[in-house]
Amino acid sequence: MLKKLLAVAALALPALANAEQIGQVSTVFKFVGPNDRIVVEAFDDPKVEGVTCYLSRAKTGGIKGGLGLAEDRAEASIACRQVGPIRFKGELKEGESVFKERTSLVFKTMQVVRFFDQKRNTLVYLVYSDRVIEGSPQNAVTAIPILPWTK
Repeated sequence: MLKKLLAVAALALPALANAEQIGQVSTVFKFVGPNDRIVVEAFDDPKVEGVTCYLSRAKTGGIKGGLGLAEDRAEASIACRQVGPIRFKGELKEGESVFKERTSLVFKTMQVVRFFDQKRNTLVYLVYSDRVIEGSPQNAVTAIPILPWTK
């Protein structure tokens, strides 16, 4: 019964992109547990074929970080690029979340949302961190003009 409930709950969640780790660099050496580091990840927009986003963000190391109990910092950087012909796979919603990952045990997430600037025919992606009680104003934005793709 529990497995069925979990499967139904998973189907009810919006489809978000899964990130693929491209690389990482250590920023702080830790004697015990993994080092603090900056991780670079890539993910494809699940509703826009031909767009890949690259996200760099801090990951906390040490014992808590190794166990998944540490809270990661809110700073992140994003760069999205057209990597092929752009095709919409469905209706785009303003401010729709395309990537979301937990950055603390319970209350904090980092997410990427998409906007479509119809006047300029441009996709805009915003990365920010939120928390149940108090989010962070730190953010980064990138934009992709929708252009014909030449072979």
